[in-house]
Amino acid sequence: MDGFKVYRNCPVYGKSSPRSCWSKHCCLSYKIEEIRSRGKLPILVGGTHYYTQSLLFRNALSDETTLEPGHDQNSFPILDEPTDVILAKLKEVDPVMAQRWHPNDRRKIRRSLEIFLKTGKPASKVYDEQRVRKELPPDIACSTGEDGSSHMRFPTLVFWVHANKETLYPRLDGRVDKMLARGLLREVDALTTFRRNFEGRTGATVDQSRGVWVSIGYKQFLDYHHGANATDVNAADLAKLKIAATEKTQAATRQYANSQIKWIRIKLLNAIAGAGQTRNVFLLNGSDLSKWEEDVLDPAISVAKRFLDGEELPGPSSLSAVAAEMLTPKREYDLSQRPDLWQKRTCETCGTVSVTENDWNRHVKSRGHRSAVGIVKKQKNTRDATEKERLTLQTDIVDVLEDYMHSFPDDNV
Repeated sequence: MDGFKVYRNCPVYGKSSPRSCWSKHCCLSYKIEEIRSRGKLPILVGGTHYYTQSLLFRNALSDETTLEPGHDQNSFPILDEPTDVILAKLKEVDPVMAQRWHPNDRRKIRRSLEIFLKTGKPASKVYDEQRVRKELPPDIACSTGEDGSSHMRFPTLVFWVHANKETLYPRLDGRVDKMLARGLLREVDALTTFRRNFEGRTGATVDQSRGVWVSIGYKQFLDYHHGANATDVNAADLAKLKIAATEKTQAATRQYANSQIKWIRIKLLNAIAGAGQTRNVFLLNGSDLSKWEEDVLDPAISVAKRFLDGEELPGPSSLSAVAAEMLTPKREYDLSQRPDLWQKRTCETCGTVSVTENDWNRHVKSRGHRSAVGIVKKQKNTRDATEKERLTLQTDIVDVLEDYMHSFPDDNV
């Protein structure tokens, strides 16, 4: 289940086979119900945790709100304005959410304003209403007609196949090499051509901050693509551009993998804990492929069989030491559900904006901040020393002048 499988003619970006085709994620819930109605077992695999979590839990997408259909995107031209313009408007209609986001986070700023424009409610109010519903017990939720979204849609067993970074990173680097072999550069060329033709035909600028345009491998290879189509770039420089683009894509892939792990440990595990289903989440250690059956396949089959037979499941942390470590939430709350912890602060030394206390603490402990503080302190000490030297020099000059004046006889005495 991958967010980019909805795009046609992009099998490399979408990691799909030529025949695979996903409908929109909102149809998957219906499909799961249909499979279960036939007495079959739906198995969901991969990929975009945002969509996975929306299927596991009732009500709207996690941290989002369901927008009413029928709105034409062109009805709100402000959403295509520069980020600072969108942020200024958001400050007018929803200062709470404007304070929540980093001023450069266009996607989230834009989304918050979009919610207001399409629902007539500030996003902060919509999220507050969702939080209230999530806290309702199932019996109260049913009696009031509210759908408590902290409760799971279906009886669910979750397997998380994990690998340590020492093993995972080389696999991810190799995956990028395979993407290139499968035609990544052709897709970069096709998307660039489409964008150029669309903008030339319509006069509109394609928003490259969302959708397929932010898929890993596109923007990282744009410099190489431009070089490959230029007449003044020699083969040696072009080869360097390709190496640099490959390394950027590999780095972005590793960063995305880390963000997926953070999502699981902060959002998903806390949501599962809120639903009282922590005993149904199992981590399988896939670091050593030579032990795949022992570490992954056999434990998964055993746990799944007991789950389907209604038997008591083993403790998830009992499968391995890494399971005991990683199945502990990274923190005991999901920040998106704690507006009391939203604290935007700006470092007067560096100009860096932090939107949470954790971000601020990381910044003040960072090497860059400490270096900047040292430079500012050194400059201040230099200014202070210079001022002290100036005052001392003035005093010395006054003393010299006084001595000089005293060397003349005083005729008035």
